[in-house]
Amino acid sequence: MKAITYLQFDGKAEEALAFYKKALQATSVKKVRFGAFDQDPNAPLTEEEQNMIMESRIEFSGNVLMLSDVLPSMQAVTGEVIKGNALLISIIDADPEMNKQIFEKLSEGGTVIMPLSSTPWSASFGMLIDKFGVMWKFNSEASKFLDSFVS
Repeated sequence: MKAITYLQFDGKAEEALAFYKKALQATSVKKVRFGAFDQDPNAPLTEEEQNMIMESRIEFSGNVLMLSDVLPSMQAVTGEVIKGNALLISIIDADPEMNKQIFEKLSEGGTVIMPLSSTPWSASFGMLIDKFGVMWKFNSEASKFLDSFVS
């Protein structure tokens, strides 16, 4: 069993996919649009909805990030897509140079909360909110830090 990060967007998944592909130096990107399936004649999707991302997967540095759009008709059931701070993606145990490369790319058009810097618990720690409202935390020594306190 695996648990992964899955991000949902309100029509911006295509743009986010391209952004994360570049920022995370993806080795593989796969996507399927809603229009890939036969339409229900009783509830046809608009051309715009057919072009939205139904499911996508980015592979990078041994990790997986999945993204999709939530159709307006689905939002009537699931609720609207809202940006928030209840969830963040944490990049852990990467070397400081890799942190720097990814941090710089993800911060383009976003907001740096805490610039990457050396802290008492990490040689490379920082936080940002990317241009899609997703919060990211970088900690080059997260596992080492936790292991030093908890056995």
